[in-house]
Amino acid sequence: MKKLFSILILFTCFCTYAQAQKNKLSKEEFRARQEAFITENAKLTQQEAKEFFPLYFELQDKKSAYNREAWQEIRKGKQGNLSEEEYASIVEALIQARITTDQLDLEYVRKYKKFLSSKKIYDIQRAEMKFHRHLLKPDRKKK
Repeated sequence: MKKLFSILILFTCFCTYAQAQKNKLSKEEFRARQEAFITENAKLTQQEAKEFFPLYFELQDKKSAYNREAWQEIRKGKQGNLSEEEYASIVEALIQARITTDQLDLEYVRKYKKFLSSKKIYDIQRAEMKFHRHLLKPDRKKK
């Protein structure tokens, strides 16, 4: 269940980032919207937000780097003329990237617990999921 949840979060993050790129939001604009949305929906105090978001965006940057590496591996697989061993290497690299991002999530949750309650962290996670759905809503109406 945790693995499914983390895969869903990863997919949602990617989709939201792609949507932001499509709407021509800069990284700073995207993050400002995300920060405002999460702060409001999770009811973070100014002090909580001040401590939380630098760590949160640090985590996002690290996860983004692993995701870029994973996409590079996926692109290798599209060549079609790879050996079985090369495909095995790609599959393992993708799984390892997911494991690493899950480990990062756990590491950062432990950091958040130093100044946030578990309930607040849960509220932040829910707000993050709502934010990604919120960004994707305009596309649904167009279709």
